[in-house]
Amino acid sequence: MSKTRILIADDHDLIRSGLRNLLRTYRDLEISGEARNGHEAVNLAKETQPDIIFMDISMPELNGIEACRMINASNPGIKIIALSQYEDDAFVDQIIEAGGTGYMLKNSSKDEFYTAIRLCMNGQRYFSSSISDSLFKNRKQKRDKDTLLPQNEIHLTRREIELVRLIVTDHSNQEISQILSISLRTVETHRRNLMHKLQIHSVVALVKYATERGLLHTGL
Repeated sequence: MSKTRILIADDHDLIRSGLRNLLRTYRDLEISGEARNGHEAVNLAKETQPDIIFMDISMPELNGIEACRMINASNPGIKIIALSQYEDDAFVDQIIEAGGTGYMLKNSSKDEFYTAIRLCMNGQRYFSSSISDSLFKNRKQKRDKDTLLPQNEIHLTRREIELVRLIVTDHSNQEISQILSISLRTVETHRRNLMHKLQIHSVVALVKYATERGLLHTGL
């Protein structure tokens, strides 16, 4: 029976050692390598071609999220399970967006680590139970909030929301050009297209629109 190859990436020796000893108790698992930072994780993933990577999110030189993104781009078949001590939905969203297949807390039990490996190898995702509960609750709240929006509510992209904020806070086109690192002509085009999309013809009306929808106070 072929073994599932595991790469452990964490900048703390104690975490790597503990997880290594834990996983070695299973006969169907094999430790293919260990990395102390994101760059080592990327290089070892290429060299050893593991089946699963346990990836610490907070590592020096290159963090786990960026390392996950780089590995997924070149080796999409590798399953990456993020490791963290934080129950943070923002980190979970980032690791999923980067191509990760799971998110676990570092204090998870031995059985939970093994369950995560088996599920991810079968094409499923795995999140620690507390993370799953939090994700479900937050996404339900978002769905409930979305149902209250008018059916004809216009969807704005992240860049369009950013542009709205800059316009209503009295930034000139030249200033917006510098902030967004785009040409002045591009700013003028985006601004014209935005106003047309919203059917708004003045900055005053745009301020009212942004205020009513809370665009000035919510995070991107």
